[in-house]
Amino acid sequence: MSPRKDAKDPTAATKAALLEAARTEFAAYGVAGARVDRIAERAGVNKERIYGHFGSKEKLFDTVIKSAMDEVAAAVALPGKDPAEYVSNLFDFYSTHPDLVRLLMWEALHYRGEDDLLPGQELRVDKCRSKTESLAEGLGREPDVSVARMVFTLVGMAMWPSVMPQLARITVGEEAATPEGREALREHLVAFVRAAVEGRAGDGLSAVGGRP
Repeated sequence: MSPRKDAKDPTAATKAALLEAARTEFAAYGVAGARVDRIAERAGVNKERIYGHFGSKEKLFDTVIKSAMDEVAAAVALPGKDPAEYVSNLFDFYSTHPDLVRLLMWEALHYRGEDDLLPGQELRVDKCRSKTESLAEGLGREPDVSVARMVFTLVGMAMWPSVMPQLARITVGEEAATPEGREALREHLVAFVRAAVEGRAGDGLSAVGGRP
């Protein structure tokens, strides 16, 4: 029986330490601003290990993004029959993982050309397709482009308060930065999505679940 790859495996432990250190560094500085020497120092290894394990700083960033997205997929169930609950769970996840939000924003800046393909894009497309299929099945609809738009909108609604917390404070007031204020916002989003899916949110908002 081959030895299990776990924290006792020096190679696995080194890679895990580098990924954790890199996640902190990239969330703070992005791809361009991140420094491999700081990552290596934080991980407690020689910076040559970064190139040996990942090939380049950019590939390390891509691996960090994949790892972070895998965490979301493992923690938050597919939307299924309850898109409002899906938004609630995503809202909670993003609120407690602000580094993931920053990583995604840095990724958007790094790969901002119209023709830029994200590393591992096909796999991420497949995961998004699974969300669309799950929501479509829950709503008794075909998994068409309108349901895909709905998934995109739901994710955006859940993420936006963590993307622009300063805008929440400006719009809602300082209570938006308190635990009570964030809970009130989460409850608002849940009620908003339920109303939109049921077609009670007005012509513009009910289009969240509209047809192509």
